[in-house]
Amino acid sequence: MEVAEKFAVIRASGRYWTVGAVHSEADRLHDLHCRMERRLKDNDKLIYLGNFLGIGAAAVETVDEMLLFRRRFLARPRAHIKDYVILRGAQEEIWQKLLQIQLALNPGEVLNWMVEHGAAPTMLSYGADPGDALAAVREGVTALNRWASSLRDRIRSLNGHAALIASLRRAAYSDDGGMLFVHSGLDPARPITSQADDFWWNSQGFDEITAPYGTYRRIVRGHDPRGGGVQINPYTATIDGGCGHGGNLVAACFDPLGEMVDLIEA
Repeated sequence: MEVAEKFAVIRASGRYWTVGAVHSEADRLHDLHCRMERRLKDNDKLIYLGNFLGIGAAAVETVDEMLLFRRRFLARPRAHIKDYVILRGAQEEIWQKLLQIQLALNPGEVLNWMVEHGAAPTMLSYGADPGDALAAVREGVTALNRWASSLRDRIRSLNGHAALIASLRRAAYSDDGGMLFVHSGLDPARPITSQADDFWWNSQGFDEITAPYGTYRRIVRGHDPRGGGVQINPYTATIDGGCGHGGNLVAACFDPLGEMVDLIEA
């Protein structure tokens, strides 16, 4: 995959609205969108920081809500397609691997791990029974391939869903090198292009950032696996109110200098 396909480059003009982990709580996302829409200004950007899927039961409705709001956001005067970005979170990484489960070396073990880490409700939302998947694993590669193909067909049957999943980016940054947006993790000892799975799994590395990382004034993430809540530190920010785990869905707005200027909880 080319670098341009992995990362989104965002115009540095205007403010940056960021949305933390949604975890398939579609009603909260709808409420958040309604409140955010009233506060939008010209040149505002919108970045979903991953984990919009998983944990909760309304994955299909969540993607539908994102697609509906995308139309309204980009229909604003002077809005640009590059002003709207969705990052791939750990749940979306699991989901994409699930759609290719027939290629796994140990599909039964991998599938059980995915189910235990939040994928089961998303499967059910898309009309796929985890029990059927486990049964297909026992039957063999042909049955498992048939099961995965059926799930992909269900996704393609829903307008815009497959395209949205295909559009996800690993991280995003402003074109002036001032702002960096990631899902959950980061290895501060390595450049952006060498992070690999760190964006999804290296939350400890993100927690250890106490000095500038390259040219970035602020690094913003949307998911904290340890559930530490919203945190604004000198060089980093965590926008995770615990949505999907009994907490609120959070959106935070940052000015071009990286200072938080607005916060919404739904």
